[in-house]
Amino acid sequence: MGCRYCNGLNVIKRGKRNGIQRYHCKDCRKSFQDSYSYQAYNLAIDDLIKSLLREGCGVRSASRILNISCGTVLSRMLKISKQVEVPKFQSFGCKFEVDEMWTFIKRKDDFTWITYAIEQKTKQVIGLYVGSKSKETIKPLIDKILLLHPKRIYTDRLNIYPSLIPRKVHKVFQYCTNRIERMNLTLRTHIKRLSRRTICFSKDKKYLEAHLRIYFWG
Repeated sequence: MGCRYCNGLNVIKRGKRNGIQRYHCKDCRKSFQDSYSYQAYNLAIDDLIKSLLREGCGVRSASRILNISCGTVLSRMLKISKQVEVPKFQSFGCKFEVDEMWTFIKRKDDFTWITYAIEQKTKQVIGLYVGSKSKETIKPLIDKILLLHPKRIYTDRLNIYPSLIPRKVHKVFQYCTNRIERMNLTLRTHIKRLSRRTICFSKDKKYLEAHLRIYFWG
């Protein structure tokens, strides 16, 4: 028998659990059994969770479709998001759009903001931050863009940006942020926890951040 994780052949028997034979791989040092009754042990379940989260399904919807518990979906979502690597954008002299989108966590009076930036031509997401709309929280995102020597950075009329972005590259004009405003609508359509009128919402900031990382870069 080959290992279900690394496909190695250095596998030995290691006792039984509930009458089912267990195996241990000496190469990757993981234990497993030949078959599982719980769907969460299916090796393809992580890819299915990513697909459902990116196509407008909430955590409970994914739980019902995959026949696994909500807690398992949440824990797998956090695990998947930690494995996601943010692609490095290495083009210089590009144009970028920055915008904020409001949402809430746990309570409707607990406002939080999703601030993110895209490259205007490719619409690639450069970075994001979830938290308060303040100079301290937005500055790391702007600094990341400035390292790319941008030709232009387009924003809305938020009074924080002029103190963070050099005047020669900063541009405030209502039609220059059309692409990122359209992406805001796409996010609210594809991510159920961001819909304006829904019973779905984030119970914790870490789940919102994980969902966004999977959607943008997963």
